[in-house]
Amino acid sequence: MSFLFDQVIFGPIQSRRFGISLGVNLLPTKHKICSFDCIYCECGWTEHPETDEYSPRQVIQEALKNKLSELQQKGIVPDNITWAGNGEPTLHPDFAAIVDDVITVKNQFFPTTQTTVLSNSTTLHRSDVFQALQRVDHNVMKLDAGTETMYQKINQCKVGKSLDQITEDLCRFQGALTLQTLFLRGHHHGVTIDNTNETEVAAWLKRVEKIAPKTVMLYPIDRATPAEHLQRMDRAVLETIATKVQQLGIETKIYE
Repeated sequence: MSFLFDQVIFGPIQSRRFGISLGVNLLPTKHKICSFDCIYCECGWTEHPETDEYSPRQVIQEALKNKLSELQQKGIVPDNITWAGNGEPTLHPDFAAIVDDVITVKNQFFPTTQTTVLSNSTTLHRSDVFQALQRVDHNVMKLDAGTETMYQKINQCKVGKSLDQITEDLCRFQGALTLQTLFLRGHHHGVTIDNTNETEVAAWLKRVEKIAPKTVMLYPIDRATPAEHLQRMDRAVLETIATKVQQLGIETKIYE
């Protein structure tokens, strides 16, 4: 079972991380498009790593104007406009231009509202994407593993991007980003998966220290997953890991 957003602009929803959040889905509403095939993804398996069905830039702009006008009339002020949706938002070929559109429209209605991108970090080598992300208030980038083996088990990258390449790309932010990591245990197709054991956490911490983000977000599985035999971590596990991150001098938050 998968959870897909059926609109270009969705919400606002009360987000556990971002307050009153209005979502921007740049991807098709009928299926997921992503460069990862994460075993825990609420959107299901990645059957389509590419597409020509991206929502047109003008459609996104008009939909956002209409939604923000509606919220303004209702007296609802969103805390965040968040690029999320059915896969990896930065895969949209007009991502950079859409970022500019969203910021311009947002400023017309709600200048204090923040902008946030949730990304799996696989497109940071593209100059247009990286430069566009510098214009966003909050970049929340995925880093679910410390070793290449665990990274491939959990994220199942479909575009040949190594964990070392992603780490180097994340370092280019010079600390102006948030890392998000989902911790889990289980097995899939007979393969044991556990990014919470001592070896994996130690390797992950080395990457976190190298990237030096302003914040690290830790969270467990929250919705149904496409892989069936995965275990949701309890708070005690996350708190143990959070303490180790905090010892690096990095702010750490747990979301359940």
